[in-house]
Amino acid sequence: MKDYELGLIFHPSLDQADVQPAIDKVGRYIQTGGGNVASVSVWGRRPLAYPIQRQQEGTYVFLQAQLESRAIGELERSLKLDEGIIRYLLVRKEA
Repeated sequence: MKDYELGLIFHPSLDQADVQPAIDKVGRYIQTGGGNVASVSVWGRRPLAYPIQRQQEGTYVFLQAQLESRAIGELERSLKLDEGIIRYLLVRKEA
């Protein structure tokens, strides 16, 4: 398994109470592919550099995870279909 960092921006309509269940759902996406989440860092609600889907702000969350390379396609598909996520970036960390 390789180490990855997943950056997420959640839709601003999600309340603070709704953010943790959304993070748990992303964790389940990762576990479904045989990976695991090492750590979660919630940065909170911040303004966006430019509007995304007509939104000016979003809740930033970063996950450190270990994934199999074969599971990345399915994870990205799940993230694209999740309506609560307005943007994501998955980056492989160098050794």
